[in-house]
Amino acid sequence: MKKTWFILCLAILVLTAGVFITLGTRMPGEGRLATLPPLTAEQRAMSRRLGAHVDKLAGEIGARHGAAPAAYAAAGDYIAAAFRRAGLRPYFEPFGERGRYRNVVAEIAGASEGAGGEIIVVGAHYDTVPETPGADDNASGVAVMLELARLLASEPLTHSLRLVAFANEEPPHFLTQDMGSLYHARRSARRGDRIRLMISLEMLGYYSSEPGSQDYPAPFSYFYPDRADFVAFVGNFRSRAALKEAIGLFRGARQFPSEGLAAPVVLAPDVGRSDQSAFWLQGVSAFMVTDTADHRNHAYHNAADVPASLDYEAMARVTTGLAAMLTGLAGAEP
Repeated sequence: MKKTWFILCLAILVLTAGVFITLGTRMPGEGRLATLPPLTAEQRAMSRRLGAHVDKLAGEIGARHGAAPAAYAAAGDYIAAAFRRAGLRPYFEPFGERGRYRNVVAEIAGASEGAGGEIIVVGAHYDTVPETPGADDNASGVAVMLELARLLASEPLTHSLRLVAFANEEPPHFLTQDMGSLYHARRSARRGDRIRLMISLEMLGYYSSEPGSQDYPAPFSYFYPDRADFVAFVGNFRSRAALKEAIGLFRGARQFPSEGLAAPVVLAPDVGRSDQSAFWLQGVSAFMVTDTADHRNHAYHNAADVPASLDYEAMARVTTGLAAMLTGLAGAEP
């Protein structure tokens, strides 16, 4: 009898997991592109700007964390200056003991601001672990966010975009009171901000077309390609509707290959490995856009994560697709 119950429970578990995986791996639109469109002159210029952002953060400034306060402050100041150059009015959001840490926030106001309008938060952490200059992790995400600010600052949007460079995503701060995104998410909840969606830009610079360059935690290798030539949209199962809407808009721009996954964290813990987790705790739909970190980039959290290792033309294509996606999500006015 015990053996029968064990087999029955195992079968139910496998069936349940299969249902979640099936529902969470089916995405709208076409994720693979037969050929990439030629780079436009704007994208070529954008690739150079992306490289300049990464060079500044990961090359000149280097490791950025609480034990290196001068570098940490320089990184925050650079991000604020870049927001200003895009035509925005950034502000610092201090937190932690005596306000020793800073998020950097900039708003692109939508037409519905102040009238119960919704907010889409786009965030990227700018800290690193001490052992790395952090080009991919996460100067790449910050660089893409800064270019999105430049592209979207003057767009006539219905809903507001809030761009946030978060401090303290890395250990030992992850999901503690000193995590910048958790502080921001809680503060937003206390203010009653109507955050519709949060999108975490987490490592967006490393790509490869070599067979076997991409791996996955089990059992996802059966569902996705073995070449690291795509950008991934990943989130928890509760955020699947928002994720699917977003990836459909990204794919509609036809700029770069993409894959998507919405899965329960208990089945796929890696879907929660960035700032989106802080917003889940506040009941906000959120997902991460990523190159999948150490599942392809072996420089993850080590000294080899340098600016020269990144593909800035691919990043420009991804940025173009994300700009189209955000314009659709925020309801661009005609």
